[in-house]
Amino acid sequence: MLVVLIEDQILAPHQVCQSCLLADQSGQPRWRQGQLRCGQALHKLAASQPDQYQCIMGFRIANIE
Repeated sequence: MLVVLIEDQILAPHQVCQSCLLADQSGQPRWRQGQLRCGQALHKLAASQPDQYQCIMGFRIANIE
């Protein structure tokens, strides 16, 4: 499940991505084959952390399983 991390908040992607020009037709981040297509992967500080990405709009997105 993808979530958007903003300071001390966790938001659903549709709350943020719906107005993004890079979102897919349903207003969700472009997530394909385990990678965020509208951003880049960030390095993990610990192996126990979920995969995190920096979207082009500047938000941090985490893949929580």
